Amino acid sequence: MDVLKIAAFSDGNTGGNPAGVLVGDILPEAAEMQRLAAEVGFSETAFAAPDGKNWRVRYFSPETEVPFCGHATIALGAALVRRFGDGIFPLVLNQANITVEGFRDGMNVAAALQSPATHSKPAPPALIAEALALFGYAATDLDPAIPPALIHGGADHLVLALKSRQALAAMRYELKAGQALMRREGLVTILLAHSETPRLFHTRNPFASGGVYEDPATGASTAAFAGYLRDIGWPHGGAIDVVQGEDMGMRSRLHADIPPEIGSSIRVSGTARMMDPA
Repeated sequence: MDVLKIAAFSDGNTGGNPAGVLVGDILPEAAEMQRLAAEVGFSETAFAAPDGKNWRVRYFSPETEVPFCGHATIALGAALVRRFGDGIFPLVLNQANITVEGFRDGMNVAAALQSPATHSKPAPPALIAEALALFGYAATDLDPAIPPALIHGGADHLVLALKSRQALAAMRYELKAGQALMRREGLVTILLAHSETPRLFHTRNPFASGGVYEDPATGASTAAFAGYLRDIGWPHGGAIDVVQGEDMGMRSRLHADIPPEIGSSIRVSGTARMMDPA
């Protein structure tokens, strides 16, 4: 099967998070999608097929299916632009209906997803302590202006905001221990974030739940995080920019537009770099 390889949220012609995309007339069986995702080996592969005026979409990591993946949605938007031209494409996910808009931007393709609804709540103290221990952090490393929280924007994440960029760069953990924690708690990723300014963040995203040590760009957690910043009254001014993957040598850029309504969808956008010949 023709699985496209597209790096989403690229920084120009470099960086981004590689995703597999398979657009077909019908979706393969779940076991076949899981096999293909493992064969591709990227953190996510998106599978899409026509469903009336919509596109039915499912996302698989090399080890598990996930309900929503932002970077694979951006990659899917780029693939649909490549096939059908610029447009807004309605997507039917396992647990939500969203859209992805794609359009050509010079030599690259740009895309913007509208996330599922967002919500957040404080993280339990025991979970915070376990997560800090996993990464070798202390409570004093946390930024008190952005308390640890369970955040959702189509998938569930734990966010830990750090006071220093140096602490973020020093992130290390044991994959199996991270996987056990995330799967037990139903977390797709743990988002580690540092605020350089109120509108510019540096982030890292361990994705041990899917068998991936770290993602260089994560649209789902960016949407959830943007919704959380809105929930706590952070002075975001209507949008944030995120630099991710820098410590992996895969610098990626994400932009999130934040409307004022609590719980409403977040628009997450970026460019997509074709890894296959056009």
